[in-house]
Amino acid sequence: MPETTARATVEIHAPRAQVWKALTDPDQIRTYFMGNADVQTTWKVGDPILFRGVWNGKEFEDKGEIVTFEPERELAYSHFSPMMGKPDTPENYHLVDITLDGAADATTVTLEQSNLTGGVTDEDRASREQFEQNWQEMLDGLRGTAEA
Repeated sequence: MPETTARATVEIHAPRAQVWKALTDPDQIRTYFMGNADVQTTWKVGDPILFRGVWNGKEFEDKGEIVTFEPERELAYSHFSPMMGKPDTPENYHLVDITLDGAADATTVTLEQSNLTGGVTDEDRASREQFEQNWQEMLDGLRGTAEA
């Protein structure tokens, strides 16, 4: 597995099924993901995923592909953001891997980001703190949505 370049985790006081729904239902995603992003995907492995919205006052359209989809257990997708100012090439994609674990009434959600092609770039190292802050904010929003 590629080296982790960012990691965030949150404990959610809700069963995995409820957390999974908040993680994959487009209407619920819109309430917490990167400034109310619209997410379009079939959730099938190999199919595209598209994120559109406004983040910090700028419109964005990020993209990727579903890599893993195991209901109530794991969701992973590749992710490319033109906002990073890099060309749309494989080495500029990240892998976002989200796992769910826990008991009947509580779910631990862990998100790990790595470079899709392996290794760690100097830019990933330099941006690690910002990546982790952004992902933690997203997971905190997921918690608020899932616990509501």
